[in-house]
Amino acid sequence: MSALLDAVRFNADGLVCAIAQDARTGAVLMQAWMNAEALERTRCSGLATFWSRSRQSLWVKGETSGNRLHVEALRLDCDGDCLLLQVRPEGPACHTGARDCFFQSPAESGWQDAAPLAPEALARLRQTVAERRQADPGESYVAKLLARGNEKVLQKLGEEAVETVLAGAAGDRERIISESADLLFHLFVAWEAHNVGLDDVQGELARRAGMSGLAEKAARGRD
Repeated sequence: MSALLDAVRFNADGLVCAIAQDARTGAVLMQAWMNAEALERTRCSGLATFWSRSRQSLWVKGETSGNRLHVEALRLDCDGDCLLLQVRPEGPACHTGARDCFFQSPAESGWQDAAPLAPEALARLRQTVAERRQADPGESYVAKLLARGNEKVLQKLGEEAVETVLAGAAGDRERIISESADLLFHLFVAWEAHNVGLDDVQGELARRAGMSGLAEKAARGRD
């Protein structure tokens, strides 16, 4: 542990900044502080443990609320003065009940609640669809659609694709946005039916990064 601590540039108070990031969505959840003992306990327990400057004591995130942060990876930045914890959150990360602490954006009247950033919004949608699969089909559209079988799921996906195309043909920007949202929603339902995750698709996109679209299609025998 000594070699690990030697690489960390603790400040004059013996603390280092620690940022918690959702390992699944990439969303930044919260920022807190760690001293050497908090870092060691985090490494050993797998639970994010911080130093409370107000209470002057160690605290395990979620020890009271149950909203723990399970640490899957730990990274130190190039300057050694900031830690990144990639975590699997158990519930909201913010003490306000929000999913993360960074939910405000600037406005003319001051700071106001902001919509989720695009990558996080997609991850939330994928998670919501997966959760709704277990719901009562009489109360959940997702559960009802999945219960009707793959053919119905794909039929609805096709219908939404056609609606999106028609909106584009009409040049109706607002309708394109609305229909695209419906299309994405039903695409995620189709993914759920076939056990496809957002990470699977992101992995495929990463594989294609920097590759000519023509070359990629040719490699798959596509025109």
